[in-house]
Amino acid sequence: MTTPALFKEYIWLVNTIYQTRKITLREINCRWIQTEMSGGVEFARSTFNRHKDAIEDIFGIYIDCDRKNGYQYYIGNEDALREDSVQKWMLSTLSVNNLISESLGLQSRILLESIPSADERMEQIITSMKKSRLLEITYQKYSAAECKVYVVAPYCIKLYRRRWYLLARFNTGFFSVFSLDRIKQLSVTDEAFTLDADFNADQYFSECYGVVRGDAAPERIIIRAYGTERNYLKDLPLHHSQREVAMGNDYTDFELFLHPTLDLQGQILSRGNRLKVLSPQSLVGKIKDALQEAAQLYL
Repeated sequence: MTTPALFKEYIWLVNTIYQTRKITLREINCRWIQTEMSGGVEFARSTFNRHKDAIEDIFGIYIDCDRKNGYQYYIGNEDALREDSVQKWMLSTLSVNNLISESLGLQSRILLESIPSADERMEQIITSMKKSRLLEITYQKYSAAECKVYVVAPYCIKLYRRRWYLLARFNTGFFSVFSLDRIKQLSVTDEAFTLDADFNADQYFSECYGVVRGDAAPERIIIRAYGTERNYLKDLPLHHSQREVAMGNDYTDFELFLHPTLDLQGQILSRGNRLKVLSPQSLVGKIKDALQEAAQLYL
């Protein structure tokens, strides 16, 4: 069997077990036999076991068995499939790729967003992260006329709004974010670094919107969504800390707890008159000033 065909089977198996929570091999085969991939042939137990091992090796997802309750299979490390995990992103991407590849006649009607290529730079960054080697980066900010060279320790990479970003640490302990599409040159040095034992990428960005934390401390922010915008925010929250705190005839107030950075301000401004900041007053003032400056462009 070809590798692409095997990947399709792995993805189908993970999705089936994850969606049903717990399922026996017999029930898996009842579903499997109804797919075109099966060719009318059930999973042999040996094939199923090989698939389990491959899924753990490739995706880091292990399929466990509850022997006390009818030999039901389930995802043993469900946390790996949380919404912002690498495994979830990989599975979702591959699942969509499979659907598109099986629908060649519809490709002109399936529109995707492109992401600036960062293959070579991404490979070098990941290599330096694996080997714990410092990176030498030649970088040019949009606001700078010339490039600067930095030597940094690569801590993590993050995808945000179709761009890849690198979170790096200077030897002074200061952290900074670099956009991969603004890196002009990149090389892995021979100098080693030690990752902080208490560093956790999820925790570092947990109180952020976007990729920048800024100097301001995280704080309680109240925003008011009007009309249908409140439905959009309920279905797709701005941040994991978001919760409803009040409701009126045509609005809903939401509370968030995060850094009031430019990324967050840009998102609020992009919602136009459908979203209003109620507090803190410091953020209210920044949004008001930005709106007034924008209005001046049209005078």
